[in-house]
Amino acid sequence: MKKLVVSIKSSSEVFDDFKKAFKAARKGRLKGDHYELSFDNKKDFDRFVKNLGILSAILIHKPKSVYELAKLVEMDVSNLNKLVSFFEAVGAVKIKSAKVDGRTVKTPIVEYEQIEFDLKAAG
Repeated sequence: MKKLVVSIKSSSEVFDDFKKAFKAARKGRLKGDHYELSFDNKKDFDRFVKNLGILSAILIHKPKSVYELAKLVEMDVSNLNKLVSFFEAVGAVKIKSAKVDGRTVKTPIVEYEQIEFDLKAAG
């Protein structure tokens, strides 16, 4: 099961974790069953948490486009595009682009089956 671990950490903590993961990868001991997403500011963390329903809708309904997702979650397409771009930038969503009838269609994809919050990292 692929898991997303979400936390709030300072930039130095994120860098230290990266160094540890890099060393583990070089030694062949890095596990590939989870991806960690660390926010260094509360504003982005809150935006992520507030919009978890969007990730859930993508996972459950597997919409073929952002427009289809907007209809499912009853949200303005423009605002949803910004939110999906945010999720893509932080690594929670992947976007698959394809041409359909001469138009570029962006399909949002959530590859995680579980999201876990590491609250002790925020302390």
